[in-house]
Amino acid sequence: MQQAAGEASVNAVGEVGPAWRIGSRPSRTGLAALAVGVGGVVLRLVLILTGTPPTNSDEATMGLAALHIAGGTDHPVWFYGQAYMGTLEAYLAAPLVGLFGTGVPVLRVVALLFFAAFLLLAYRLTVALFTPGLALFTVALLSLGADRVLKNELIVAGGYPEILPAAALLMLLAVRLSGVPGPDPAAPPRSRSLRLFAFGAWGLVAGLCVWTDWLVLPYVGVAGLLLVVSRGRELRGLPGVVLAAGALLGAAPLIAYNVTAGPGADSLSVYFRLSSAGNASLAAHLHGGVLLGIPLASGLCAPSHCTPAVMAWGWVYPVLLVAAAVPAVIGARRAHGAARQRELGRLALLVAAAATLVAYLRSGGSAETPVESARYLHPLLLSLPAVLWPLWRPAVRAGRPVRWSRPAAAAALTVLLVTAAAATVALIGAAPGYGRQRTRQAALIAELDRLGADRVYSEYWTCGRITFATRERVVCAVLDDQLRPGFDRYAPYRTTVRQADKPAYVFPVGTPADEAFVQRASATGTGYTAFEAGGYHIYRADRPLPE
Repeated sequence: MQQAAGEASVNAVGEVGPAWRIGSRPSRTGLAALAVGVGGVVLRLVLILTGTPPTNSDEATMGLAALHIAGGTDHPVWFYGQAYMGTLEAYLAAPLVGLFGTGVPVLRVVALLFFAAFLLLAYRLTVALFTPGLALFTVALLSLGADRVLKNELIVAGGYPEILPAAALLMLLAVRLSGVPGPDPAAPPRSRSLRLFAFGAWGLVAGLCVWTDWLVLPYVGVAGLLLVVSRGRELRGLPGVVLAAGALLGAAPLIAYNVTAGPGADSLSVYFRLSSAGNASLAAHLHGGVLLGIPLASGLCAPSHCTPAVMAWGWVYPVLLVAAAVPAVIGARRAHGAARQRELGRLALLVAAAATLVAYLRSGGSAETPVESARYLHPLLLSLPAVLWPLWRPAVRAGRPVRWSRPAAAAALTVLLVTAAAATVALIGAAPGYGRQRTRQAALIAELDRLGADRVYSEYWTCGRITFATRERVVCAVLDDQLRPGFDRYAPYRTTVRQADKPAYVFPVGTPADEAFVQRASATGTGYTAFEAGGYHIYRADRPLPE
């Protein structure tokens, strides 16, 4: 029988509850999800305080932007050194950095709050579109944290922490505005002013997404399409104007930049350059994008490593995607009212996941740097309940029910949960090693301070970190492996270091740049004194080496 609007949903473990619970007493499932979610937040807080995941110069760059914003010296639109990835994180972190300094945990408070918001929104969305039982299972999986997933969630390096809660909020607002029922079908309709606020909020968040990180565009697109399909007539009036105004406000930094950008520097040109597929074979793209990318992005792999057994999830995922999409399409065609909108919401999550996966497969990163580039599949976590639905409840093909063996489905879900837990344990085991990076950095900075070396040259992955950690007391300019000028994301730093009479040269021991310094100094007759601290050589040269 077709489920009527406002009818209570029955989950796969026999619980009955409304599709939406705001202002009502929490169910036992909801309380369990809250407890699990708090556990996930606490886990991340503990890892942050122990230096896990390790910071890097990209995160330091966002921190430096926050420092400049807090001090009023700069108000960047983009992540320094490029014309994409907005600096929303920096603006949100700026008050904290201004008050509490440039510690990495201070910077990551914003990311932790985004994660907590994502868990709440993902739970609400899953209850609205599926069942409370699946919502609890989803929160449990999301609360675990493998290496790649935690790096995406906690490293404040441009877009990744905020796109999941933003996309979840867009989908949730679209689902509720489309007519999926609340807890009391007999209750009077929401006020017009509240609905206008919801439309405006949707537009504002969508605009912020377009400015902040383009990885989330598939989810912005399907959420917008869901609104158009369900509320197209309403959008022709004042709600559409309010939504458009919100979107323009959210995307204002991007729009202002593109108005003044020169040829080839506009956002669209940058997007097409970044979408280059490279020259790798189709097999390489499939191996990196599917077999490695999906398990890494799903939180099933140990740090930088996936076993062959875990990589099998890469093939299972697309099968489940199709198995979930077919009944959603059939249901959307046959159902009416709120039941149809619910099916469309499920289908939207699946379409966004497929679009995200296809876009990643087309990119060069899926074949050339698959382990690190798996971060581009980060938005797939939002579609997790839709992909798992065929395992949680019997699928439907051609309108006829196909009975899955309950033990087999339960075993598959259990294996998934245990694998994610094992990956989390592996990350916790690696945490002491990550913490040692922070100790080495502290030793390096202490030695630089002892030597009075506040203008230094180093390699990219060191420069940003020490500049941020010292609150620009030590300013660093980048050199490549041949001691040529490297990629300085914030150009004024190079000018500052070039003006120093005797800058220090700082390189990890035994690296090509470290060896190149000794050879260059010998070839040019430059005298120097060498010191060692935190795994680095610090060279105090008599004069700057020629670049």
